Amino acid sequence: MKKILSFDIDNTLNEPKMPISPEMAELLATLSQKYIIAPISGQKYDQFLIQIINNLPESANLDNFHLFVAQGTQYYAHKDGEWKQVFNYALTDDQANAIMGALEKAAKELGHWDESVLAPGDEINENRESMIAYSAIGQKAGVEAKQAWDPDMTKRNEIAKLASQYAPEFEFEVAGTTTINGFVPGQNKEFGMNHLMEELNVTKEEILYFGDMTQPGGNDYPVVQMGIETITVRDWKETAAILKAIIAMEEA
Repeated sequence: MKKILSFDIDNTLNEPKMPISPEMAELLATLSQKYIIAPISGQKYDQFLIQIINNLPESANLDNFHLFVAQGTQYYAHKDGEWKQVFNYALTDDQANAIMGALEKAAKELGHWDESVLAPGDEINENRESMIAYSAIGQKAGVEAKQAWDPDMTKRNEIAKLASQYAPEFEFEVAGTTTINGFVPGQNKEFGMNHLMEELNVTKEEILYFGDMTQPGGNDYPVVQMGIETITVRDWKETAAILKAIIAMEEA
């Protein structure tokens, strides 16, 4: 029996970097009455709030939401009416600089570093404390622009491969629509899911995971390799349809 519904965020619960829809918010709130809801993503903590938590209706059971930030290298739980950080496997300054340097060098060499396209205040390399996220056209770019930039992941796979040559002591993984995550080897979503199981005292068999990047090289693939039951979705609408079916079965 499943106890936990775990989700990637962008393209699984919502459009990239956009708040979840009112429909998705209601579905998650309904499911939170019975299940633990555990998003796990390369996003920063504040994006979990902006994209998910701040859009939930009052009926949501926030104590059943557990946020596994930056691929689960940071964990936040709702206790005593507020969100509290449980752990954070932060990079050292030297590690962060090495990852950012490798990504910038690789992207420039391949012609995929253009700060002129960035929105004001945006950046290509973002330090998320426990990992670095390269976003080719910036975090604030529009959804359509992001989806059009590298739909087959060819550009990002090339950048990630070259970056790993410049900084072989780190791991580089394709995520989202324009993103590459750089991190300490092994601190991918498998790392996050292992901590999820430890913190919430559940087994792999009690988790159902939803993600859009489940192919080899995608940041959801480590979850598949663990043997956790995984549903691959194209977008949040497909996720919503499956969640409706789960609710309908519960009510039958």
